[in-house]
Amino acid sequence: MFYETENNNHGLEYSPFKSLVVPRAIGWLSTLSPEGNVNLAPFSQWTMLNFDPPHVMISAGAHPDKNRLKDTVWNIEQTGEFVFNMATYDLREEVNVSSNFVGPEVDEMAMAGLTPAPSQMVKPPRVAESPVHMECRWFTTLTLPADNPGHNSNLVIGKVVGIHINDEFLTDEGKVDVLKIRPLARMGYYDYTSVESIFTMPPLDEGEMAERRRVGLVGEAGGKKASD
Repeated sequence: MFYETENNNHGLEYSPFKSLVVPRAIGWLSTLSPEGNVNLAPFSQWTMLNFDPPHVMISAGAHPDKNRLKDTVWNIEQTGEFVFNMATYDLREEVNVSSNFVGPEVDEMAMAGLTPAPSQMVKPPRVAESPVHMECRWFTTLTLPADNPGHNSNLVIGKVVGIHINDEFLTDEGKVDVLKIRPLARMGYYDYTSVESIFTMPPLDEGEMAERRRVGLVGEAGGKKASD
């Protein structure tokens, strides 16, 4: 099938786009309002942008009332700080509770029965039950115009200034034990997944690439043959 995204004429009961960019890591962000109210919310449009220095990004859609920013974006822009808390399979119910739209005065961390932990370099608290946290400072916000009025998204970029990792989730080899953490990820629709398997593919050296080219497994540019 093929459809033009401007017309959204896919003919399906549900739009397929969000189910095609998967899995998507969840940015579970805690912030403080200028008045000191705690906010906690998950975002499925979240990713790492750079590692030297480390930067991360969320894209937050329009607030339901269309006349104001989502609390997370407002708090970040007003205070310049936020914390990423890794969402895990074991915390899936708490993540879901914190996704509810409530007033800016409501503490979603308390609402979900979670424990606030002090951060080291920023003021927003961390979710103590989460195994990984990134303390971040706001860098910039870009507005992505929507086709439908009132549906603009805000792309928020932050610089990571501090990282916490629970020692329980570090291996003897000094690696993060992702399988033990079981990070939560968003699929399409209301579906989620978690990391339950990994595999390693080390980069090929020049000799291996030359042999693969010789037997026709890869082309001269290194890409796979169309028949593969």
